[in-house]
Amino acid sequence: MKKILFTLFIMYGFGLNAQNAQTSDYDWKKMDPKQRKEVINNLSPEERKELLKKFRNNMVLENLEIDASDKTEFTQLYNEYLENQKQIKGQFNPNFNPETLSDDEAKAKLQQSFEVGQKLLDNRKRYADKMQQVIPCQKVLKLFQSEGMMRDKMNERKPHNGHDTTAKPKQNP
Repeated sequence: MKKILFTLFIMYGFGLNAQNAQTSDYDWKKMDPKQRKEVINNLSPEERKELLKKFRNNMVLENLEIDASDKTEFTQLYNEYLENQKQIKGQFNPNFNPETLSDDEAKAKLQQSFEVGQKLLDNRKRYADKMQQVIPCQKVLKLFQSEGMMRDKMNERKPHNGHDTTAKPKQNP
């Protein structure tokens, strides 16, 4: 999942703003996909994370057409928002089998999912208010709309029940 997300962001980042998303002396735009993959695979996990963050930020800034004077403040807020969302999501462990839970355990897990969902919504509202101090409301709305589209794209690519949904079905002779 992380590799798919990483690759998607990188490919999208190359198309949108490759000149601003360079790491070291690489000309990402002129590299073929195999070369890019090799360079990325040779990065440390920290460097990959930083590169992904840079591509994501560039993609969002480009998509929202953020004014140069607001880029630093918006990027800081956006990264804080994402970090808070990540911390909230970490409060819920989705790796469980509902069929093995007792009624009380299932009710508690369901309640916990509602509480985490509410915290995510509250965080989103709080940062929407903060972001509107930097960018127009229309752009905040566009940001959240694009987040939803990215999530949908990732869910389309996500393997279900251990099966890769992107794999072509085998045909019988």
